[in-house]
Parts: sequence; structure tokens; C-alpha cells
Amino acid sequence: MKGDENDPKALIREAYNIDGISIGECRSIFLDWALAGPVEVDTRRVIKAVLEQYQSYAPHHPMTQTLQEGLKTLATPRRRGGWRGRPRHHHDIH
Repeated sequence: MKGDENDPKALIREAYNIDGISIGECRSIFLDWALAGPVEVDTRRVIKAVLEQYQSYAPHHPMTQTLQEGLKTLATPRRRGGWRGRPRHHHDIH
């Protein structure tokens, strides 16, 4: 493991070390990082921990902004799409 428990592949750490990195590049890295994490892990808890680790050192970095957005996005319930998002009508057939 080249990173730590919350960033095993050190993707987030490396993003903070790239001079001139864009918000779009940070979002792409964040997505890779989030998808690489184990399903059973509480992603909100991990994002908070990573933010605590880096936010004070780089409050205006695009990755800090990306992590903050990720935390907000996870806090907002999303409407389900497809057949699960449509109302169900039960018809009694006698």
C-alpha cells in the first residue's frame, strides 16, 4: 500500500501534489478514488477523514473543493431512475 487506509493508492495525495491541477482533473481522480473503495466502507466517513487530513493545508485547492462537493452530493438523496423511480399503480383484477 503506497497510501494510507483512506487513500490506499495515494490518488488524493498525488492530486494535491500536482501543480496547476484543474477542478475537472480533480473530479476525475475523485471518481477513480471513490470507485476503487470497498463497497462496505462508509464513503462519507472516509471523505470527511481525507478532508480533515488536507483541508487545513490546502483550503483553496481544487481537490479540497471536489471533496467538499462529494460530501454534499452524498448527503443529498437522489431520485431513483427507471422503473424504480416511477409511481406504482396496483390494479386489482377479479
